[in-house]
Amino acid sequence: MNSLHLQLTVATCCLLVLAFAKVPTQPQQTNTWRDLFFGSKWLSPGPRFRESKFLPIFALVPIGPGSCSAPSGEQGNCIPSKDCILRNGIPAGPCGGGYGVCCIFLQTCGGVIRENSTYFVNPNHPDVYDGTGSCQVTVQKLHPDICQLRLDLDMFSIAPPEAANHLCNQDQLLISGGSPTPTICGSSTGDHMYIDAGLGQSNPIVLSVITSGSFPRLWRIRVTQIHCGSISRADQGCLQYYTAISGRVRSFNYNTVGGRQLSNQDYSICIRNERNFCGIQYNTCPDLENNRSRAFTLSGNSNNPVPTMVGGGGANGCVSDWLLIGCIRSADRIPPLPGCEDRVCGGTFSAEAGMLAKTVQSSVRPFRLYFHTDGVEAPNDIDNRGFCMDYVQQPCTNGF
Repeated sequence: MNSLHLQLTVATCCLLVLAFAKVPTQPQQTNTWRDLFFGSKWLSPGPRFRESKFLPIFALVPIGPGSCSAPSGEQGNCIPSKDCILRNGIPAGPCGGGYGVCCIFLQTCGGVIRENSTYFVNPNHPDVYDGTGSCQVTVQKLHPDICQLRLDLDMFSIAPPEAANHLCNQDQLLISGGSPTPTICGSSTGDHMYIDAGLGQSNPIVLSVITSGSFPRLWRIRVTQIHCGSISRADQGCLQYYTAISGRVRSFNYNTVGGRQLSNQDYSICIRNERNFCGIQYNTCPDLENNRSRAFTLSGNSNNPVPTMVGGGGANGCVSDWLLIGCIRSADRIPPLPGCEDRVCGGTFSAEAGMLAKTVQSSVRPFRLYFHTDGVEAPNDIDNRGFCMDYVQQPCTNGF
């Protein structure tokens, strides 16, 4: 009996040793948290090997590269703490139930962006920057199957355009290597851009802030890379893309007090057509700073009342600065007018020439606005602010 008990004890000890032993086995391919979420297309070329280890907790409880928020307001990636340090990120608090950290990635002048949701920030960030020259970062694709970049201007305040023709002569944000984008300057905090990045491992995209003269500049631009098959991908040719039933669209550097409509703008603003919605209505944003609203001032001297101008020809047409919305009509006309307009400009927003601002509606799909300005303001166009409009998609049962 004692002999049998001794044999069982020895066998049990051997099993325990084998269970906890680190096995220097033949290398084998394993999945990381990124592979679990994105599949094999995120694997780098060639085999990925590592030795077996004791119960790797991040393989059992994947926290993934999901979005997380830092106490300072930045969006980060929820990843293991050691990965954050190895990839030169900044740990900013726990996430994923305490199994990871919210890792923030920042790059400034001369940097290369190799992580998703990286911020391009000014030198001395979060303090202001008063230097001059060219500050640029290069964006490298995470994978050949990246088709777009989204740039979120979380903070953006550089020198404004000059007063006469509203040209960005002192400071500029330039984007090269992707789809054509307008040059912007001034203040555009909260705005965004989508940049088509091309297929495959094309040339990298370069973001540059060119500065001259003295100004307290501040910028923080989040760069998100978008997979070709992602539902977040914007439609082709859309510089801005909105995905809600209702929202607000505005021109860059818009401000009812001191903003100036930027010259040399040519771009499309797109609104995703939601299911069971067949039309859309627009009206100007509230203007609480001026007696007469300046929420839509594209042409003329906006220091004085300026009527709506429509169409593309004639003395009262829109030939230099204009906003195009497909076949707009006044929403309050019952029955509606038989004709419709596309181009609108002047200092009052309506689908009809005159001094009365009105809500307009359109049933042309996809929902898209096209904004154009030339390079001349003076002497006829003075102190125009640009535009800000609220939109609401209309159900198919509302006569559309």
